[in-house]
Amino acid sequence: MTTPPPCRFCGAPLEHTVLDLGRQPLANSNLTCEQLEAGGEQAWPLHARVCGDCFLVQVDDAVPPEAIFDADYAYFSSYSPSWVAHAKRYAEAMATRLDLGPESLVVEVASNDGYLLQHFLAMDIPVLGVEPTANTAEAARARGVRTEVAFFNADTAPDLAARYGRADLMAANNVLAHVPRIGEFVAGFRHMLKDDGVLTFEFPHLLNLIEQVQFDTIYHEHYSYLSLVAVERVLIAHGLRPFDVELLPTHGGSLRLFVCHAGSGHEETEALHALRAREHAARLDRLEGYDGYTPRVEAVRDSFRAFLAQARSEGKRIAAYGAAAKGNTFLNYCGATADDIVAAFDANPAKQGRYLPGSHVPILSPEKVAEVRPDYVLILPWNLKDEIMGQLAYVRDWGGRFVTASPRTEILP
Repeated sequence: MTTPPPCRFCGAPLEHTVLDLGRQPLANSNLTCEQLEAGGEQAWPLHARVCGDCFLVQVDDAVPPEAIFDADYAYFSSYSPSWVAHAKRYAEAMATRLDLGPESLVVEVASNDGYLLQHFLAMDIPVLGVEPTANTAEAARARGVRTEVAFFNADTAPDLAARYGRADLMAANNVLAHVPRIGEFVAGFRHMLKDDGVLTFEFPHLLNLIEQVQFDTIYHEHYSYLSLVAVERVLIAHGLRPFDVELLPTHGGSLRLFVCHAGSGHEETEALHALRAREHAARLDRLEGYDGYTPRVEAVRDSFRAFLAQARSEGKRIAAYGAAAKGNTFLNYCGATADDIVAAFDANPAKQGRYLPGSHVPILSPEKVAEVRPDYVLILPWNLKDEIMGQLAYVRDWGGRFVTASPRTEILP
């Protein structure tokens, strides 16, 4: 009998499966033509479990982080206009809320290409980005965003604080799920945050993953799937605590959690109390809250396979928009290939000319949509469907239709 792996936070044995997606390639590792022709594409187990002690949902630690966040990491935040606008609203709101100015310091961990910190710079507020991927850091520096290439954790944070000072505001957007040693990562903030400073985390809310069957957000790069129940335990273990929360529409429904030092004077808000109560009602603090997920995911898969079969029988051509990681989990779990999806269009030049992992669908620029003229455009990053449908409205000129496949396959009007 196989011994269950330990929880990456508390070390308890992970004996409860949430969803087993089988073996999958890395969701952001698009293949070059040479790699495709050479064959031998690697795949690893993608198995999500929940800890019965701390209730952290996590995938097996099967892939080293260096294999995921390498020098050619292909995700650049600035290619999504809606995400850049979201970042600008955050910067303006936090500058007002915390009275930030030229004497302040804002630090973003996993700062990517400077999509967020550029807005603080525009208000003459000093910034520092900490980013592990060299190519996105280079793009940030080209924007004038001071950036250190490093993995942020309890070991690197003291040195960063000594060289740059402690921060009035720290931001960590959609990175908490990406770190394999979540405790060591969170411990770093205690070293770099001022005594009265504020730290904000943004992350997709586990409750939406469960209730809305957002299983395609599960992939190797996302080590953890986060609830307030689990995150609060990690924070408290490292001298930090949440005091406020905002519910966001981003990434299918996210939390923006406001955090401070345990001894800080920030008072807990009613919004935080309400979220605790909501998660308790959903049984996220009990194992039974995680039962019955696999059959619901299988129903989503079967619905999409039926759509593919129907389109094939009618001679319809399907293309995808967005070479997104979530889309790769979805296509590979459903067994879709280039025989089913003729192309995937993406605005990121770093992805164009490559092939989606596993399915081997060719990635083309959005300018090619009018040449391919698909009957259906499958929107893989479903959280951006309105933005994408607006950009590609001309698809309807030849009778093309838009399709989303989560939480069920739907041909959109």
